Amino acid sequence: MVTRLKNVRESKGMSQEELAALADVSRTTIWNLETNPKAETTTKTLQKIADALESTVADIFFAEDVQ
Repeated sequence: MVTRLKNVRESKGMSQEELAALADVSRTTIWNLETNPKAETTTKTLQKIADALESTVADIFFAEDVQ
C-alpha cells in the first residue's frame, strides 16, 4: 500500500501538497499513508484520495504489486 500510493501520485506528476488539496485532506495524511504501513484512516478519506488520483481505492490501497 505504502509504495503504491506514492507511485500513483508521482505518476500523475503530483506533489503530496497537490494531492492533499485535490482530495481535501491534510498533507500529513498523505505523508502518513505513504510512509507508515500501519497508518489508519477512514474509508471516506481513502475514497477522496482515490477520486483525486482518478483511480479506485482497491487499485491504490489493496492491489498487490506484481514483480
